[in-house]
Amino acid sequence: MRPSARVLALVSVLALGLLYVLPLWRITLKAPQYPEGVVMYIWLHKLSGQVDLISGLNHYIGMRPIRQEDFPEFLIMPWLIAGLMATGLAAVALNKRWALGLWVVLFALVIAIGLADFYRWGYEYGHNLDPRAPIKVPGMSYQPPLIGHKQLLNFTAYSYPDAGGLVAFAAFLLGATVFGTECVRARRQSLPCIERRPQVPSVA
Repeated sequence: MRPSARVLALVSVLALGLLYVLPLWRITLKAPQYPEGVVMYIWLHKLSGQVDLISGLNHYIGMRPIRQEDFPEFLIMPWLIAGLMATGLAAVALNKRWALGLWVVLFALVIAIGLADFYRWGYEYGHNLDPRAPIKVPGMSYQPPLIGHKQLLNFTAYSYPDAGGLVAFAAFLLGATVFGTECVRARRQSLPCIERRPQVPSVA
């Protein structure tokens, strides 16, 4: 890879360190009685914001309490991102397109698994309701949106990436762009995008 490409790839990898100090996601509930919104932040390793208030409001419609200790992901994700950073640094050190491409694929898998797990979390909380709840609406579920907003009774739920999530997506796009650009450059030089392993001469 060109020196400039290696620098950009390194920036992409090191940017993931910001995920340890920035919230990944933000869920906001707005209603006439809460015009400024009730907010919960999802971090790499914890929940913050008005978690107890949201959990209390959810109790009325039968959703189970939101407790940080119920999410093993908070123990796994810091190590997963550390592993992703380590493999990214290894790819930069190897200075091979195939290594960067492999890292981009791993990064995409982490994002896909994270979003799928977030959807599963929302589905379970929004559909597995306590039948003894004070407020029951037949056929109604309360799954928050994965990304975007959704009306849930008199509340509007907003779900969007926060600063850490935006950094993660930007880092992925930067890494993928560097890999794609280097592949295009290699093809223009009649070289394969993925370097072939050197042939080891046989000993007669």
